[in-house]
Amino acid sequence: MNLDVSPTPEIQIIKIPDLFDALKSGWQDYKSAPLMGLFFSFAYVLGGIILYLVLAASGKIWWIMPVTVGFPLIAPFAAVGLFEISRQLEAGEPLKWGHILGVVFAERHRQIPWVGAIIVIWFMFYMLIAHVIFALMMGITVMTNIGTSLDAFLTPSGLIFLNIELLVGAVFALILFAITFVSLPLLLHKEIDFITAILLSIQTVKQNFKVMLVWFGMIGPLLLVSLIPMFLGLFITLPLIGHATWHLYRKLLKHPA
Repeated sequence: MNLDVSPTPEIQIIKIPDLFDALKSGWQDYKSAPLMGLFFSFAYVLGGIILYLVLAASGKIWWIMPVTVGFPLIAPFAAVGLFEISRQLEAGEPLKWGHILGVVFAERHRQIPWVGAIIVIWFMFYMLIAHVIFALMMGITVMTNIGTSLDAFLTPSGLIFLNIELLVGAVFALILFAITFVSLPLLLHKEIDFITAILLSIQTVKQNFKVMLVWFGMIGPLLLVSLIPMFLGLFITLPLIGHATWHLYRKLLKHPA
């Protein structure tokens, strides 16, 4: 592995048609390696199902609401393998399971785990805020069987709580989006420290804010809708978005020769 520090790439300005080009390219990548896309989505989908079953069995079903809103925050974990698939397809390299998994496994010695730690901490912080919002909005309301029923969320107070939860979740997701959108594929692609990658990612989103906001507005609801049928929709949307993110990254950053 080349451990020489890579030069800092130059930020490019993209337009909305580039988003649809990236989606088209992402779909082509998914069709080129569908089993690999399903594989890297499986752990994420299985984790969501297990989390749902644990909450239901423990009588803490109300946590399903904030968890469902916040669960996409950890989606970048599953994306690293998808980035590598797109990178190899772009380079015209043959896709081999051993090589793909080897590259992903080798990331434990590089910079991506640091970004992963930030994602976990950010998700935990969001869950803390979600708990506080629940206590403030619903704690003073008399609720019957709140541990096993979601009926309380259909009350006026419950609907207000859900709207606030969605808004807060969107803000948390947008901030994490800015931190990880460019940094994760960049850290996989080049030898660069995670702080530089994060700052570059934030700056890239800032310089393309309107277009990035459109992209965020497209993928956010898509991920949420994918969670509804027991997270199964993520078998399609997660690989599509992961591959498309790689192609957007390639449009957004120009690397020196």
